[in-house]
Amino acid sequence: MNIENPYESDELLQQYLVFHYANAEEQFPYPFGGADALDFPKRCALEGADLSKLAAGTRALDLGCSVGRSSFELARHCEEVIGIDYSQAFIDAANRIVTEGVHPATRLDEGSATTQLTVSVDPAIDRSRLSFEQGDAQRIRTDIGQFDLVIACNLVCRLPEPMRLLERLPELVKPSGQLFITTPFTWLEEYTPPGNWLGDGAVDSFEGLRKALEPAFVLDRHWDMPFLIREHARKFQYSIAQASCWHRV
Repeated sequence: MNIENPYESDELLQQYLVFHYANAEEQFPYPFGGADALDFPKRCALEGADLSKLAAGTRALDLGCSVGRSSFELARHCEEVIGIDYSQAFIDAANRIVTEGVHPATRLDEGSATTQLTVSVDPAIDRSRLSFEQGDAQRIRTDIGQFDLVIACNLVCRLPEPMRLLERLPELVKPSGQLFITTPFTWLEEYTPPGNWLGDGAVDSFEGLRKALEPAFVLDRHWDMPFLIREHARKFQYSIAQASCWHRV
């Protein structure tokens, strides 16, 4: 495992391929609980922004794109979608799906028992609209341009210096463009020094997020979004992200 970035590990790569692309039965085959939290990456793309406002030629940026499901879903509505993630392993997987439309995934079931899956994207999605690149959301390349829509899902509380990203967002989002952010505000010292936690040391993280984005952005709405990550057949991470949609002044 890459000590500096655990998301380079094969364990997490397989876990996130299942999280992003496996169907409901493959992820959570139980008749109780959990189902409301499935398809989180898809929901981020389709529920996070007002898609009716995306005109022809729309550009979208997916920051912290992981293995890319949200980016693919955005390509249904956007002419160009760029996905950026710090993990080269995640980006390689997303690019393989761009090329082949499918990717093998190993689902952990119990102990050393696994199930081999083949995950895929809807063939109706125009994969030529997508590009994925490895990069640091705190130091996005200067020539990337502006976007009609930027999404950053479950990224903020995994950055060492989240304010670096938040201060850059006004340059990335076009005037009247949309910004969608989700985060469970799971502040951990191994990712973010406590002095960089939003909201006076995470006393009120959403208020800290609001202060960082205003007045360049106006809050349109905010709500809770559950998500479920399968570790194995009898252990799941059930979390609730705080979701917020903004528009650039």
